Amino acid sequence: MFARLQSVKALTRRGVPWWTIRAAAIVLALSHPAAAAPTPAPCQELTQAGASYVVCSFDLRTTSLRLHWKDASGEPYGTVGALARAIGRTGGPVSMAINAGMYHTGGTPVGLYVENGQQLVKANTAAGPGNFHLKPNGVFYFTDQEAGVMETSKFLKAKPKADFATQSGPMLVIDGKLHPRFSASGTSLKIRNGVGVRDPQTVIFVISNDVVSFGDFAKVFRDTLKCPNALFLDGSISSLWAPSAGRSDELWPAGPIVSAKPRPAKAEGQ
Repeated sequence: MFARLQSVKALTRRGVPWWTIRAAAIVLALSHPAAAAPTPAPCQELTQAGASYVVCSFDLRTTSLRLHWKDASGEPYGTVGALARAIGRTGGPVSMAINAGMYHTGGTPVGLYVENGQQLVKANTAAGPGNFHLKPNGVFYFTDQEAGVMETSKFLKAKPKADFATQSGPMLVIDGKLHPRFSASGTSLKIRNGVGVRDPQTVIFVISNDVVSFGDFAKVFRDTLKCPNALFLDGSISSLWAPSAGRSDELWPAGPIVSAKPRPAKAEGQ
C-alpha cells in the first residue's frame, strides 16, 4: 500500500490529472480482488461445561446427505469407515459418516427406516426399556432440499415428505425445551452422538469425546447450536468418520449410518 501511495504522488508531480489516477486505481482494485476467506472445515471441536465434542454442520444447499444400511451384496456396511471407503471408491470423498440410530443384532434398525424413498423398517411405537423407548422418541428425516427432527407421534400424523428417515430416541430438544425426563444433574455418563436441525437447510451432527449426561448433551444443541429440535442417535458405540477432524473410527460396529459429501457444483447458467 505504501508503494502504491508513492506511485500516486509521483504521477501527481508529473501532472497526471487526479481523476485519471482515481480511475486507474478502481480498475486495478477490480482486477485484483481480495483473496476469498477459506471455507471452514465442516467438523470442528467444541468445549462446553468441561466436556469436548466434535460438531459437524452441513448446509443442504451445498451438501448431499444420505442414509445407508446395507451394501450392494445385501450385508450391513458394519462400520462408518467401511461405508466411507465404499462411497469413496465410486462417488468421491466423504465429508462425514456417523451412526444414524440404534439397531438389533445383525444391524437391523430398531425403528422406522426409510432409504431412497422406500420404507425398509416400519415405525416402532411400542413401550419398552432402554434409551430408544424413553418417550418421546423421534425421527430425523430429510430430502435433498429440507430436513427435520420431529417426535415420532407427530411425524406419523403429519407425514412430511421424507426420502430418508431414521427413528431413534430419546428426543433431546423438543421445540426449544429439553426432554422432560432429563434431570439437571444426570448420573448416566456415556459417549453420545445426535443430530439437530437449526433450520430446514442446516443439519448439525454432534459426537462427544467425553462421557456426558443426556441433559448436558441436549444443552449443546439447544443453547450453543440453537437447534429447536434434536434427536439422540446412539451411545457408547458412537463412531465418526470425519477427515477434517482427523477422525476415522473403526472400533465399533454400526447399523444405519448417515453420510455427508459435497454436492457437485452447478454448471454456470443452471
